[in-house]
Amino acid sequence: MAITDFSGHDYHVDTKTGFMPPRPPPASLPPQWAPWEAALSVALERQMQPGDKPGLTEQEKAYSERWRARIREMPILSTAELMGSEVNLRRAHHTLTFLAHFYIHSLPPDAPILIPPPITLPLLQVSAKLQMPPVLTFSDNVLYNWELKDPRGRPTVENIRSQDLFTGLSDEEEFYLCSARIELRGVEALELMRSTMEQMRIGDEFALRRISTFLHRLAEVIKELKTLLLAVRDGCDPETYYTTVRPWFRGQDSDPKARRWVFQGIERDPSLIQPTELSGPSAGQSSIVHVLDLFLGIQNRTASGPDKPAFLTRMQSYMPRHHRAFLDALAAYPHPLREFVQQTEDPELLEAYNAAVLSLKEFRDSHMIIATLYIISPARRAAKAKAAAAAAAADAPEEPPLKGTGGTDLVKFLKDTRDRTRESMIPA
Repeated sequence: MAITDFSGHDYHVDTKTGFMPPRPPPASLPPQWAPWEAALSVALERQMQPGDKPGLTEQEKAYSERWRARIREMPILSTAELMGSEVNLRRAHHTLTFLAHFYIHSLPPDAPILIPPPITLPLLQVSAKLQMPPVLTFSDNVLYNWELKDPRGRPTVENIRSQDLFTGLSDEEEFYLCSARIELRGVEALELMRSTMEQMRIGDEFALRRISTFLHRLAEVIKELKTLLLAVRDGCDPETYYTTVRPWFRGQDSDPKARRWVFQGIERDPSLIQPTELSGPSAGQSSIVHVLDLFLGIQNRTASGPDKPAFLTRMQSYMPRHHRAFLDALAAYPHPLREFVQQTEDPELLEAYNAAVLSLKEFRDSHMIIATLYIISPARRAAKAKAAAAAAAADAPEEPPLKGTGGTDLVKFLKDTRDRTRESMIPA
């Protein structure tokens, strides 16, 4: 299938909703998996609290332990009948990862993380079928966690709301919907890319003019994505997000105590293996952002270390497998746009290409603003408060680099990505 066919079902990319499904995800699984949904409903309704929340009451601790005890006593449900339904598999991954994160992050901060078999076995089985890690992902929070405000309408920026929220707070919902709106608005970007690639195959003077027009429009769409990103400030309070919402997202990579996640009962199914990818959800798992990089030829895939792949490459393993296939096909496209622009040496086309790259660089500037506001500044304030509580000891250990929910050195990653985007502009 040609990469320019963005409607291909093989990629699960819709012409109207892009990487979002064209219809609302199911709000629950069929009755045979009701125990999972019931346990999730209880956790959501009672608004459980993180185990490391300052001032956690004895009553809150006791309730969390009773809920976890019920999870440990649940039956181990078969996933065999789930395997034939992609829609139900996605809902199962969403439900089970929410349960796992409620279980893990409601534990006392010094307790070992032992994930019980009633979660371990079905979660690892479902994750293996979906070819995704057994941890909360961007797709669990955003792509497959929405419903229509008006069931008679279609999915649009204005007509969606979230299904499940760890905290029940509008701040959490706004954080998810900000990303969902970017995905939906990115549909026009996908269409502009498709049209550009078609004209590149023609390659005559008229095609060059059309491509220039498409790229200028793409620059405008990316500016609209930036506006949507910055608009999260209107409905999500930074301190509320950092102290109340974000603790539920943490994966093993960003655990404050560097605790290892132990999946109990894994030996009961010889086909399962111990997971190695256990980062939390991250904007780096958004397919539309990866597509923009690949289409414009932005080189943001520098290895994280001698034995570690680049962060954005690693984040692709957290995406739905069909979307990964789409990105792989785009990366393998034999006629890259950047090379095409360089070879034609057309001033108008060069200007249009650079305009699109500049818009993407400005989008990343905005990402740095949001990361500073929602993660970096609150983290620094929390570190200062912790130091003050410890009487500002002269030999206090240096704070480690701040990690994003994806487990990366957040500040360095954002700066490097922004700078590499800027450096991708072609000199006139």
